[in-house]
Amino acid sequence: MAGYKSKMVEPISLPARERRERNLERARYNVFNLPADEVFIDLLTDSGTGAMSDAQWAALLRGDEAYAGSRSFDRLESAVRDVMGVEHVVPTHQGRGAENVLYGTLLSDAEDAVVPNNTHFDTTRAHVANQGAEPVDCPVDGAHDPDLEAPFKGNFSLERARALVDEVGADRIPLVIQTITNNSAAGQPVSVANTRRVRDFADEIDATFVIDACRFAENAYFVQQREDEFAAETEIAEIAREQLGYADAVVMSGKKDGLVNTGGFVATDDEELFERCKQRAILYEGFPTYGGMAGRDLEAMAVGLREAVERSYVADRVEQVRTLGSLLRDAGVPIYEPVGGHAVYLDAAAALPHLEADAFPGQALVCELYREGGVRGVELGSFAFPDAERPELVRLAVPRRTYHREHFDHVAETAATVLEKGRDVDGLEIATEPEMPELRHFTAGLEPRSEER
Repeated sequence: MAGYKSKMVEPISLPARERRERNLERARYNVFNLPADEVFIDLLTDSGTGAMSDAQWAALLRGDEAYAGSRSFDRLESAVRDVMGVEHVVPTHQGRGAENVLYGTLLSDAEDAVVPNNTHFDTTRAHVANQGAEPVDCPVDGAHDPDLEAPFKGNFSLERARALVDEVGADRIPLVIQTITNNSAAGQPVSVANTRRVRDFADEIDATFVIDACRFAENAYFVQQREDEFAAETEIAEIAREQLGYADAVVMSGKKDGLVNTGGFVATDDEELFERCKQRAILYEGFPTYGGMAGRDLEAMAVGLREAVERSYVADRVEQVRTLGSLLRDAGVPIYEPVGGHAVYLDAAAALPHLEADAFPGQALVCELYREGGVRGVELGSFAFPDAERPELVRLAVPRRTYHREHFDHVAETAATVLEKGRDVDGLEIATEPEMPELRHFTAGLEPRSEER
């Protein structure tokens, strides 16, 4: 049962099928190009798409828009210290701004660097590559098996990381990243025990250890539920503080577990790294006490961080995603198991087995979900990650505090109908794409491989 009630609503409508067909053609079969007004249920991302609480809306009115020394920054800094246990904060306009600040700082002097991560997400991979470094994924065995039931399939593989050290040498690995939860591995959680081992590994090779913490509260909830060391009564914030405390720095998109529509930050206890990040932030984001955000946004995030670790909120959040997963499973739709914290991932290879990877089954499934029911998801397979070995997944990311059971019923019914017609679904091929392959899925244009629809 949801732990909140609606105080504001927005009308939505399902465009006619003929209109959806035209929209797909105009968007060149890339749903990023669809106008939001033409989408009925939007599960493209959970980043910045959620509903804020009444306390957050009230906080907006307190926003101090001072260029320097904003008291709204003081409230954000205090929230980060209390909730996450990290001392120094450099605010940015969103998560990729924080990645630019942190990875641009840490990799600026690194030559021929290699950066392991449990699994790089798209913008992380792109920022690492943009600094001239090579991003390398180190998922645990079974992370890409949609049918394997295991509690922490998002963990970082120390075996793969040590093999990487043997291959390239420790001196080429200045930075180690762990993403919690592991978005590219179907939103699977990471155990605190695994984070401790990664901390030790980083110390062994004298590398900086960074945690990408955009879904830190959801991860802490899974730890509370699944890791024997932590009792069910352990507070979510207590678990989060311990896990994040093993990192040298934290990079955060506040648009996820900050529960806001914009904003992010870098946080660290390392004063020297803090000063270096501040200087880069001034160049790319803004003065260190606003960093690309308005004062009102700083205020809303300060409240959101505290709300995100409330047991009632995060339990309801995870349960809502599980509900969508159960509805899809009951409808016969193949999904990645167990369901993660922010999204349900469809197994596109199993849903459309007649399509090979080079026909982009995930992207084909994304287009059919929109064609059939106005549902927008995102492909996270061979189209989004062309040079990585990933399963063919479609992510249905659930915006926080936004949709209700009847919306999920429609999503499940839509997906089931698509599967019934599965053999009639055409594969796709790329018609146009940008120069940077790590970001091609945002803007590339596609076309059907067979006859035009």
